[in-house]
Amino acid sequence: MSLRDRKRARTRQALIDAATELFERKGYDETTIADIAAAAEIGARTFFSYFGSKEELLFPEADYRVQAAIDAIATRGPDEGPADVLLRALGEVNATSAEMVSPLAALRLRMIQTVPAVRGRALQLQLDAQREIARHLAQAFPDQLDAVGAGALVGAFVGAVSGALQALFDGAGADPEALRTAMHTATEVALAPWRTSTAKRRTPKP
Repeated sequence: MSLRDRKRARTRQALIDAATELFERKGYDETTIADIAAAAEIGARTFFSYFGSKEELLFPEADYRVQAAIDAIATRGPDEGPADVLLRALGEVNATSAEMVSPLAALRLRMIQTVPAVRGRALQLQLDAQREIARHLAQAFPDQLDAVGAGALVGAFVGAVSGALQALFDGAGADPEALRTAMHTATEVALAPWRTSTAKRRTPKP
């Protein structure tokens, strides 16, 4: 990364950290963009060079996770089925980022339940992500999945990750590595029927 890119990355992270602290302390509705910008030591106008709204701050890696899934599909191995590819993408995301098991993730889950604007943003991002990933998955595995099957598989995958995180954060106290392991295990269990089904389809008949 260039010096300019590193500075932008630090400012972006400063905004995320400031928003997380302010949302926890003051509440979402009571925190303004000006408050967040001031805490990150930038001007309010500069805020919009990084995020379009307060809601976006709570989902800083949404695009990254979608791209990780698309990249995993594009680099699939000959022995990987659709569910295997999605699980590999999850593992790669967890290996390179702790965002999904961070304090921000726990805060995000709570606010999805209590703040309509955040809930709406989460739903839109989830629907867009599922549609995009399912489209790539159906194109990559035309002999195993049609559009409906791909949509169902991606929905099961996203639901498994979301449900596992919700249960894990409700329990609280686990360290990030334990959260990663538990989330991946829960998702593998949820997708086991899909892996078995697609494996049977790939097995050549005698």
